[in-house]
Amino acid sequence: MKSLNIQFTKMHGAGKNYIFLDATRQFPVFDPSELADVISNAFFGVGADGLALIMPSESADLRMRLFNSDGSEVQMCGNAARCVALYAITRGLINSDSFTLETEAGRKSITIHRDDNNNIRTITVDMGKPMFVSPILVSQTDDGHNGAILITDDRAFTVVPVDMGNPHGVVFTDDLSDEAFFTYAPLLEKHSRWPEKANIEFARRINETEYEVRFWIKDFGERPASGTGACAVAAAARLLGNSSPRIKLTLPGGTLTVERNPETGSLVLEGKASFIADGTFYFNTEKLDIHNQSEIISNRIK
Repeated sequence: MKSLNIQFTKMHGAGKNYIFLDATRQFPVFDPSELADVISNAFFGVGADGLALIMPSESADLRMRLFNSDGSEVQMCGNAARCVALYAITRGLINSDSFTLETEAGRKSITIHRDDNNNIRTITVDMGKPMFVSPILVSQTDDGHNGAILITDDRAFTVVPVDMGNPHGVVFTDDLSDEAFFTYAPLLEKHSRWPEKANIEFARRINETEYEVRFWIKDFGERPASGTGACAVAAAARLLGNSSPRIKLTLPGGTLTVERNPETGSLVLEGKASFIADGTFYFNTEKLDIHNQSEIISNRIK
C-alpha cells in the first residue's frame, strides 16, 4: 500500500473543528477535496467538520481554502479563520497581530487581541457586509417586520434571509427545544423557495444585546457554531429594529460576539480558537492519479 505521511493540526473555534494543513511548508496531495472526504471521516480518518488549507497568497498575508467533510468547497468560515490566525501567529507564519487572509469570499482582515500578560485572548475577523438580496421574497409581515413567510409542515415561520457569502434563514423564536428545532429546521433548509437549500438559525432574544442560537447547516445538520450564521443572526436582528452595535451570541459550542462597524457596515466576528491535536495522517494514494506528484507538490494549488 502506498501512502503519504501528512502532518496535520486539528483545531476548533466554538466547537467548529477542522483539520488544518500547513501548505506553506508541505502540500502532499493534489486533490484536497478527496483528502477532505477521507481525513474528516470519524471512523476511517481523523474526524472533523472538514479540511482547511493554510497557503501562501499573492494578494494577502496568507490564503485559506476550506472543504466540508464531503469534499465540497466552502467560501468562508469565521471560526476556521480564527483558527488560522492562532496557528499562524503561534507557528511563526506571521509576526504581526493584524494581518489579511485571502478566502474564496474575498480578503478578510484579522486581528489578534491579547490580555495584560500578552496571552492571546480573542481573535476578530471582519466578515464583510450582510446582504439581504435573496431568492425568497422579503416582505412586510403583519407586525411590520421584514421577513418571508415560509409554510412547512402546516406551520408558518417568519424567516429573515441573509447572505454572508452563503445563504442563511434566521428564525426568531422562544422555542429552541429539540422537538421544534429538529422538526422544522431541516424542513426550512430544504424549502422549495431556496434554490440550493439554506443554513437555518433558530435564535431566542434574551435582551437587546444577547441571543441564544442553534445552527442547522445545510446537508450536515446541527453544528455547535457557525461564524457566518452568527453574523446572519446579528444582521437579521438589526433589520428587525435592534440598534445595539454589539451582540453576544450564546451557542452550543461557546460564545461569539458580532459588532457592526458603523463606518463600513461590515460585521466583525470575535471569539476564541483552540488547538486540539497535532499528528500524522497516513493517506492511501493507491486510488489517486499521482503520476507526477513531485510536480504537483512544487506547483501547489493555484
